[in-house]
Amino acid sequence: MSNADQEKMVEQLTRPILKTGAFYYVLVLGLLMGVGWGFFAWICQLTSGLQVTGLNNSVAWGVYITNFVFFIGISHAGTLISAILRVSGAEWRRPITRAAEAITVFALVLGASQILFDLGRPDRALNVVLYGPLRSPLLWDVVCISVYLLSSIFYLLLPLIPDMAILRDQGQVTGWRKELHRILALGWNSNPEQKRRLEKAIGIMAILIIPIAVSVHTVVSWIFGMTIRPMWHSTILGPYFVVGAIFSGIAAIIIAMAVLRKVYHFEGYLKPIHFNYLGLLLLTMTAFWFYFTLAEYLTTGYGALPEEWEVFEAKMQGEFALMFWIMVACMTIAFFLLLLGMKRWAIGATVTASAFIVVGMWLERYTIVVPTLQKLTGRGYEMGIYRPSWVEVSITAGSICGFILLYVIFVKLFPIISIWEVEESEEAAAERIKGMRRYFPTVSSAPTEG
Repeated sequence: MSNADQEKMVEQLTRPILKTGAFYYVLVLGLLMGVGWGFFAWICQLTSGLQVTGLNNSVAWGVYITNFVFFIGISHAGTLISAILRVSGAEWRRPITRAAEAITVFALVLGASQILFDLGRPDRALNVVLYGPLRSPLLWDVVCISVYLLSSIFYLLLPLIPDMAILRDQGQVTGWRKELHRILALGWNSNPEQKRRLEKAIGIMAILIIPIAVSVHTVVSWIFGMTIRPMWHSTILGPYFVVGAIFSGIAAIIIAMAVLRKVYHFEGYLKPIHFNYLGLLLLTMTAFWFYFTLAEYLTTGYGALPEEWEVFEAKMQGEFALMFWIMVACMTIAFFLLLLGMKRWAIGATVTASAFIVVGMWLERYTIVVPTLQKLTGRGYEMGIYRPSWVEVSITAGSICGFILLYVIFVKLFPIISIWEVEESEEAAAERIKGMRRYFPTVSSAPTEG
């Protein structure tokens, strides 16, 4: 890559950092207002107690735990897109790794915060660690999520080092941001030994973070599965949650990529081939999700145990039927969009399918959490009807705004597409073409689409 091409690439990929329009400030202001409203609702909950929510003695888990499982699932985007593809040597991953890794970190932060919202006394959150028995799945979950969050932050910061050095040396970045870039660059000067150590460290983290991520959502499922409750106490719940997490994670990164591509004109980096490849992964995970869902509900319906049948019937044709079948419809529409439309409209079909999947996966989490608790009647449990209150809806909306706000701020501070990885990819493509032209002189010198 020539110096002129390199400078042009750096200029394009740092444009979101260097140029700020009025729309950015309006967006940040709107998101801050959403976060502020959610915070106000939480203050109301803290001062009045959980009575302002729809939770009760019978249905102690509701929207907050649904959000918790959903956000933890979304966090698997970085693991699949970045770690697995990096280990497998997939070159096409390079422009999308950082966008995926950022989703992982921010989704984990928002997921963990849902537990604080669910607690009537958040000041007692540390009691789980200080006094929780080792046999408690809640303690396992706290440990796994903490390790995963720290690992994900480290895994996000490692590949940032060379890009921080690029921004550090740019004259256009000034003030506290330049100092931040200097600190995060860690004295990087692109010598071969630094590159060797960085690649080794990233490779080790990519291998380590995969089992950590799988363990996290497996343990999240065990919070439900280790209890003797209808449609929770099931061995399939662990892999079912992991598949759902990867599924929703891929959908989230596709939506983020589409927004970044449109807003910052990254068409030259986030190409249709990236959406096509991710769409194929999404199609595969859709098939897995249908398989696990069918296995779960067919087994429960066929066995027809009285306590499980009550929950099963509530989902099939009772008060949760509308939500359940909307979920199934979302997944079915997504499947056919990916199957029939992806070849022709790679970006449009994949993004639309991803939106359906994100909605459907939240509904799936809700129909896992609430019906089981609400239907525990006549077996020593007090009957309770759960309806989310304005407080829960407001905190949920604030959490979504907070997630988007963190992402928007990250894009403003750091290159959302890894400059040094894209540069390496371009150089490797140029070398491949140069080698091919020795034997096939008619080969074009332009880089390939992938």
